[in-house]
Amino acid sequence: MNASSGSPGGSNPEYVTARVRARRGVLFDDDEYSKLVRMGPAEIARYMEESEYEREINELGSRHSGVDLIEYSLNRNLARHFDALLGFAEGQLYDLIARYLRKFDAWNVKTVLRGVYTDADSEAIETDMIRAGEFDDALITRLLEAGTVEDVVSLLDGTIFGDGLEAAFEDFQETDTLVPLENAVDRAFYEQLLSDLPSGEAVGLYREFLEAEIDFRNVRNALRLARSGADIDPGAYFIDGGRLFSASEMTTLVENTDELVTRIRESRYGKKLSEPLDELEAADSLIDFERALEGVLLRYSKQLGNVHPLSICPVVAYILMKEREVTNIRAIARGREAGLSETAIEQELVIL
Repeated sequence: MNASSGSPGGSNPEYVTARVRARRGVLFDDDEYSKLVRMGPAEIARYMEESEYEREINELGSRHSGVDLIEYSLNRNLARHFDALLGFAEGQLYDLIARYLRKFDAWNVKTVLRGVYTDADSEAIETDMIRAGEFDDALITRLLEAGTVEDVVSLLDGTIFGDGLEAAFEDFQETDTLVPLENAVDRAFYEQLLSDLPSGEAVGLYREFLEAEIDFRNVRNALRLARSGADIDPGAYFIDGGRLFSASEMTTLVENTDELVTRIRESRYGKKLSEPLDELEAADSLIDFERALEGVLLRYSKQLGNVHPLSICPVVAYILMKEREVTNIRAIARGREAGLSETAIEQELVIL
């Protein structure tokens, strides 16, 4: 993927929106998730073979089986669909989609960092890689061959993540936690995403969505830091571009989770997050709260897509919905393989 390519002329939102609408129509619905939860991995793979995952299941079936077959098929299908989006789009719309899809470069960087940090083998790391961003296969192969975190940082020199990772590496060495590096990746991604956005009402709403995504990312990172006990100034790795709080406020709020929750309740997201915040306070479960944040962001993107159907908004909504499908199917397959109960697996899903 090359963000500078695409037609130099105007965008073609009518065509892209029509193609996206057709793809949304074949996404798994909640009834299908209910069926999958009752299946074993082999049954799930057979079910996928009769769906729009048929091509990937057939291509990979001779090399993989069980959960591995499901995961490789999910990731390859995701990459195929998102590459297709770029094939449909032209001009400014192409550029906006390409920039947003760099989120998978960020995902892959963090996946490799975590894998190398935990001494996972390269095959296990590759299972979680999603080749839907700008990184070419050669760079991904080199990243998978990296032996140390420092090697990973060196390989990314010259990418949008290079400078931030280099600056955060010293903090990583001092704290022996990946938080500084992971936050540096997020900051680089959102910085390029928000820079030089074109004007117009539709793009203004898209910016509003990105601000919400950044706010939620900052909230999640703040809560993770609060729970980790790591001696890291969260303000130093605050992602600029949101509207909920400043870097200095974040530093203070991390030390007082109750105050942080109150601040979210009083924000423009308070009504949307009321129930998840109740659950966070009651169950003290950060994972459940993060899942609720994903659901809120997904609903928000769909609303914006309905308001401005001929813009980047419905495309981003589809990207998030497709991600959600892949994440849910993966969670079901892994849960069934691990012998989790249907109830436990259902709690892992993002269901709207």
